[in-house]
Amino acid sequence: MRFGWRAISGPALTAATLLLAMLLDRFVPAPSPAPLFVAIVALAGALAGLASAVTTAIVAVIGAALFFLNRHGVSGHGAADLAPLGLLAVTVFGTAGITGLMRERLLSSFAAERRSHAIAARLSAALDKVDIGIVLLDAETRAEFINRAFRDYFAVPDEVAEAKPPFIALMYHGRDTGAFALPEDELGTFIAQRMEMVRVGDATPINVALRNGEVLRFVCTALADGGRMLSYTPVTDLVRHTDAPARADYYLSLRDPTGRKLIQYLRVAE
Repeated sequence: MRFGWRAISGPALTAATLLLAMLLDRFVPAPSPAPLFVAIVALAGALAGLASAVTTAIVAVIGAALFFLNRHGVSGHGAADLAPLGLLAVTVFGTAGITGLMRERLLSSFAAERRSHAIAARLSAALDKVDIGIVLLDAETRAEFINRAFRDYFAVPDEVAEAKPPFIALMYHGRDTGAFALPEDELGTFIAQRMEMVRVGDATPINVALRNGEVLRFVCTALADGGRMLSYTPVTDLVRHTDAPARADYYLSLRDPTGRKLIQYLRVAE
């Protein structure tokens, strides 16, 4: 037990209460301070823990015995007169154990929560340093975390990102800012497909071309709590080095959800 004002407050307050009760009892019959002792033991357990509460309980039992002897003397009392003292001992030690253990459990919970917040803060700072866009969605597809790379790729203001917008709002934001390198008549289908992938947790990688020439590989990962982790990995160099310029029409045709452009391409190729 560390000695400080919290640790000594319980025993000191118990001793002060006893002295005050004995002083008052010399002039007028004062009630027993036992109920106050129980309250003081509970206060000591809440302030300083189990050790201080037990010490306060010992002082309380001794103080109650001294108050009894001061009022009635040593002789002329039977075992029945000691029953209130025994009941007080059981009560104060039980109170000490309950409040002391509850305080220790609460402090452990608070410490664990602080560690979790510290780890989350470090992880958030680390994810803000990578060039992969990361979005964490809850079970209702609201964005609980949006890292710096995603905000930069899709020009998402900080106030919007911190407001935990739903994923559909992020998709419409990208559409309204012209982030996607898609014709306007294809944007609705594109957004609907991405929303369906997120809803079912489809982990199929999809390349997303941006208006500024960058290409991001979109992957949706289903999490155990029902949420989703969305990653947007820059693959611009990979796509540029592996795609043959002569087959540009073919790659563009793959974006057509109805397949009409692909059919036209195949007919031309024949």
